[in-house]
Amino acid sequence: MVEIRIHGRGGQGVVTAAELIAIAAFKDGKQAQAFSSFGVERTGAPVESYVRIDDQPIITRQQIYRPNVLIVQDASLLGAIDVAKGADKNTLIIINTAKNKDELKINLPPGARKNNLHFIDATKIAIAIIGKNIVNTVILGAFAKATGLIGLKSLEAAIKEKFVDQPNLVAKNIKAVKRTYQSNI
Repeated sequence: MVEIRIHGRGGQGVVTAAELIAIAAFKDGKQAQAFSSFGVERTGAPVESYVRIDDQPIITRQQIYRPNVLIVQDASLLGAIDVAKGADKNTLIIINTAKNKDELKINLPPGARKNNLHFIDATKIAIAIIGKNIVNTVILGAFAKATGLIGLKSLEAAIKEKFVDQPNLVAKNIKAVKRTYQSNI
């Protein structure tokens, strides 16, 4: 089983990102589970979502404490909370940032490999293509490429399904996902 934890801020589509990963995994013939952890937080407050993907039925329903993959939609969280909590040296980490690996301060676990860190300026892509700083779908293109857990076609189908009543939004998000998937992360 692969366990994914997504960090972001309220209003950034953290919950939707988890749902899209799960839908895409289902479309790839896998079992998936997506859920979130938040209370009365408001826009801008830290939010977490979780996804599990497996070839077998998923029975557990607890939060994810030892993620195999971390997605950080907002790099400002790196100084506010310990996003790497529970990560181990093999955890793959994808961060939305314009900075490079040497400029960011992240609390990596002992023995963590620097090649497990993937940075993508999802904000720049989102603003250029979608017209808003909503990076959830954009960063999922990097997730699909870096992990191979979901296919690009399945992710596109998930976006079409999730935003079925908003064809203009579908087209922009798919274009942004493709741009990210084709980038050098």
